[in-house]
Amino acid sequence: MAGKDKSQYLCGLKSGNMSKIKNIAIIAHVDHGKTTLVDKIMYHCRLFRDNENKGDLILDNNDLERERGITIVSKNVSVLYKDTKINIIDTPGHADFGGEVERVLNMADGVLLLVDAFEGPMPQTRFVLQKAIDLGLKPCVVINKVDKENCTPEEVHEKVFDLMFELGAEEWQLDFPTVYGSAKQNWMSEDWQRPTDSIEPLLDMVIEHIPEFQPEEGSTQMLITSLDFSSFTGRIAIGRLQRGTLKEGQQISLVKRDGSVIKTRVKELFTFEGLGRQKVQEVVAGDICAIVGVEGFEIGDTVADFENPEKLKTIAIDEPTMSMLFTINDSPFFGKDGKFVTSRHIKERLEKELEKNLALRVEETDSADKFMVFGRGVLHLSVLIETMRREGYELQIGQPQVIIKEIDGVQCEPVEHLTIDLPEEVSGKAVEMVSIRKGEMTSMEAKGSRMLCEFVIPSRGIIGLRNQLLTATAGEAIMAHRFKDYQPLKGEIAQRINGSLVSMENGTAIPYSIDKLQERGKFFIDPGEDIYEGQVIGENSRGDDMTINVTKTKKLSNVRSAGADDKAKIVPAIKFSLEEALEYIQKDEYVEVTPNHLRLRKIFLKEVDRKRNKII
Repeated sequence: MAGKDKSQYLCGLKSGNMSKIKNIAIIAHVDHGKTTLVDKIMYHCRLFRDNENKGDLILDNNDLERERGITIVSKNVSVLYKDTKINIIDTPGHADFGGEVERVLNMADGVLLLVDAFEGPMPQTRFVLQKAIDLGLKPCVVINKVDKENCTPEEVHEKVFDLMFELGAEEWQLDFPTVYGSAKQNWMSEDWQRPTDSIEPLLDMVIEHIPEFQPEEGSTQMLITSLDFSSFTGRIAIGRLQRGTLKEGQQISLVKRDGSVIKTRVKELFTFEGLGRQKVQEVVAGDICAIVGVEGFEIGDTVADFENPEKLKTIAIDEPTMSMLFTINDSPFFGKDGKFVTSRHIKERLEKELEKNLALRVEETDSADKFMVFGRGVLHLSVLIETMRREGYELQIGQPQVIIKEIDGVQCEPVEHLTIDLPEEVSGKAVEMVSIRKGEMTSMEAKGSRMLCEFVIPSRGIIGLRNQLLTATAGEAIMAHRFKDYQPLKGEIAQRINGSLVSMENGTAIPYSIDKLQERGKFFIDPGEDIYEGQVIGENSRGDDMTINVTKTKKLSNVRSAGADDKAKIVPAIKFSLEEALEYIQKDEYVEVTPNHLRLRKIFLKEVDRKRNKII
């Protein structure tokens, strides 16, 4: 932000010009270009100097987000355009992070709905749009990626209209403005056949159509919708000021979810400016701000007037649908990698996560070192596990289980909408795989050479499906799913057919032994890797488990003959990612997660114990 702009900006805010603040959230399906668009808006509004190249996707700032190419935590940025301060909120696209989306939409006055010009509205588009319409937000549509081949922007526009109508949008919401363009190529236009040279048409649309925040008369009110943590100042509350003003040093009341009131004081106030925060003396209604110094708050609490506090409606969060058992690492290799290995460490870390991860639940079990963790899906929980392992934790994870509820005396399970996009020639295979897992097809339409199939499938059936699909379709299938509702149990679903190859001994894997045992199945370990008794080192070609010894070396004799020894030809080991490992394991297995290793193991390491405690 140039010096002149900055001084104008601050003058505008100090004069209390309230009409000059607009808060927008950007919502879309995964990979439709939300974060790229925000980056381009930031460049256009001169947040950076011309010689300051920030590289790719500024907002995806932690390692996990960059590696996976997905947004996990929503971010706030603020830009100044034509004397209006625009607070932009980038939201995650995956339904697993729905808790994040729900929170941040409470801070917005309107939403930018981003849709891919080729794919059109997708399941997650539907998921986030439903939330926005229910909250009564004004949608503006951006049809992105019009530079793709075979794209159909006009058709997509029609589909967006149909979708909004289907979701119960009101007339003023259905009368939405649209711009077309390509965020990657940095242009937007009202007509997709006439490219422009900047994204100004998009910003003009925001200024024209997103309603200005109309503060109500009354005392101070702010809903805490997000939080941050600083090791210097402790927890920081973030939200949009609904009415009244907030000043530094002001006495306030904190109204909890249960209605109890805590009296406290604001130490410091910050508003968002560019990518950072700006310390201010006063915040006016409509702006998003961060409050330092308030203790003991949770997301969904209200910051209210000191004398007569009034509570705002709290945030309702979707219930978790999946659970996993977290336990301490008690394998023979514990403590070799990680810094935090005790149950106390794991418990403290999970409690810390609960503060900011709304859709997460943790329950203690009858054992002190085991915790049941509930979340929205495998991805939601695996991101938490991956973050913990990078922080130096060692832990073991049990098989993911769906949460079964009893509704009106009937056992019910979570059911999801599943969309699979894949080449036409392999679509039959996909349909068959989903049907085996109790999925029902609802529609099938051709898009060029690809098919778009929609199913309704129990959540249990999705666990482990992605891997199988990718194998069957040579990596071509694109799968997306979102929670629909609870329905009566659909019956048994066939689990993994093949058994496990389990190590018999502690020691080092010897190439000679692996070579000789290759016809028994596929291996997950490389030669020379340290293994222990009870570790799952491969997949058996049959249906039952088999204990094998891969630590045996060749007996040496003093007789040499030419050609007696053939070179060992070893097939490369299968390496799982964390999600794949979680989806692969069976009821009697754990995934051992350490900072540098992922190992699969049996719960009971000794074969005698396994036979004694066999899980039927």
